[in-house]
Amino acid sequence: MASQLNRSNLSVSNVLLIVATGFLVILLWQLRSLLVTLMIAVVLAAAVTPLVEAAERWRFPRWLAVITVYLAMLASLIGAGLIIGPTLATQIQSLVTRLPEYLDNLWGLVERFAIKEGITQPEALPQFFDLQALTSWAIRSGQQLLVQSYGLTTGILGAVFNLILAFLLSGYMVAGRENLIKGLVSLFPQPWDERLAAQVKPITHRMGGYIQGRVLVSAILAVAITLGLGILGLSEFALALGVIAGFTNLIPFVGPILGAVPALIVAVSQGEWTFLWVLLLFAIVQNIETYVLDPLLVGSSVQVHPLYQLLAVLGGTQVLGIVGAVIVPPWVAGVSVLLENLYLRPKLLAEDTTTVEPLIESAIEPLSASATLPINSSNLHGNS
Repeated sequence: MASQLNRSNLSVSNVLLIVATGFLVILLWQLRSLLVTLMIAVVLAAAVTPLVEAAERWRFPRWLAVITVYLAMLASLIGAGLIIGPTLATQIQSLVTRLPEYLDNLWGLVERFAIKEGITQPEALPQFFDLQALTSWAIRSGQQLLVQSYGLTTGILGAVFNLILAFLLSGYMVAGRENLIKGLVSLFPQPWDERLAAQVKPITHRMGGYIQGRVLVSAILAVAITLGLGILGLSEFALALGVIAGFTNLIPFVGPILGAVPALIVAVSQGEWTFLWVLLLFAIVQNIETYVLDPLLVGSSVQVHPLYQLLAVLGGTQVLGIVGAVIVPPWVAGVSVLLENLYLRPKLLAEDTTTVEPLIESAIEPLSASATLPINSSNLHGNS
């Protein structure tokens, strides 16, 4: 009878747990836009925290340091928009207008290359390589990514509002960091509250270091590519192509390739030599980024295997569009801190302990046996 009651209570508790989990999943789905905004705010807060701490070392009160840093960031963005905004908008509009012409020039280059290689019927190439279809697919894919990013909001205005909200929330997180952390970790029992509180600083360092490094490297690449394209004769679109390359470079692995494609398409219309020089420019810039800038500015802040970083980019892009490709990798880096410090290191320490203790015992036993032999023999000799 008692076992039946226990079974009924257990089944009821399981049902209630399943129902509660279902309601929680539905609630999180309804609040997905807010969750993405919070994810962006956490990433921004992690990137801004070192700047605020640097201002505090100059004996700024924390609230004043937060206001100063955020006002400086806002002034920088507005200043950059006023300086390059009109030229950038004009160049992008002209680039979009002339894109069909550049695609036709690219197709002409492909036909000439085919004839040079001995293909007598270049008109049959579209059966195997339809440039127009490939371009349409690329445009549709880009539109889907943008729609997927905006789909979490109510359109462009909603996206702008969420970005401003994330900016404000990150400032609140940085300003009230201590109280916020205490309130969150107090929900966990001891000793997990202290353990989690100790992980905030390394998580912030890893996430913030990643974002700061990516933004700085992308800005350097944008300036270098803009200057390089201007020297190579593409000054009409140099700023737009440089900004596109710098923006896409925020996305690991696939971003540099995406940023090079528009510049190469434009370079085709300037001749084969210009195309080769632009291709060489991007190759040099990307190698400098890989072997100089990334180790120097980003360093080992991520400390995540490249395969997992690539999966984070692909998964973030599939779920959240372009926004996910940018913000998911630092979140993966932050979660890796918890995995390392709260699971892997204690696990390795426990395994080392269980391995060392038997070795110590096996080494002590012969010593203890040899130490007792003279005593026993002397005792026996004395008894005789």
